[in-house]
Amino acid sequence: MVWLWILVVIILLIALLCWTRVGVWAAFSGEALRLDVKFGLLRVHILPAKPKKPRAEKPKKEKKKPPKEPEEKEAKPKRSFTLEDGKDALRALLPPLKRALRRFGRGIRMRPLRLALVLGGQEDPAAAAQAYGELQAAVWTEMPLLERLVDVRDVYIHTDVDFMAPATAVEGEVGVTIRIGTLLAVGFGMGFPALGWFLRWRKRCKTRPPKPEKKTKKPKDHPPEEPPTEKPAA
Repeated sequence: MVWLWILVVIILLIALLCWTRVGVWAAFSGEALRLDVKFGLLRVHILPAKPKKPRAEKPKKEKKKPPKEPEEKEAKPKRSFTLEDGKDALRALLPPLKRALRRFGRGIRMRPLRLALVLGGQEDPAAAAQAYGELQAAVWTEMPLLERLVDVRDVYIHTDVDFMAPATAVEGEVGVTIRIGTLLAVGFGMGFPALGWFLRWRKRCKTRPPKPEKKTKKPKDHPPEEPPTEKPAA
């Protein structure tokens, strides 16, 4: 009977772990950012980091090493991420992400979700007005979908445009937590599509022609100046 009680305790611990929430909380205003990490009832402060006390460093004796001969390394192809790669990633990963969120999205909780965004339109008022219209349309169409997929609480979103402001001002507070069991389920659902896309992207990077290097203009060679000829004395 002892092994049965051990099995029951292990199952209860696994269930408790899967039910535990982990996540992040962020508050931002301009360039200032504060970030905390949550694990269950624990909360750990990450940013801004506390200043560390300077320690007195002991002088180290430098050991002279014999110079190494330079080794010739083979040039590896550079992996670049293009706009087409981003579109391919959306086509490959967005459908499985939606399926995973429909199944397990209620285990994701966003609380709070507070955002204030004021577009600056001093330089180009027409472009700022167009961006404000697109932003309003995105908020009104995407927020109901987000509320159906995940558990959203304490929502406040404010958007505006200021034609006298030179830059865009953003401030807000966002907290996202997810159950560990939900995280594992979404991870397994997204793992194989993400791995397949990564392998395809890496293969494309190997076969992609390298970007042409910019040619530097060489200075024009000026013909050497001839020494002035002396006139014969009259």
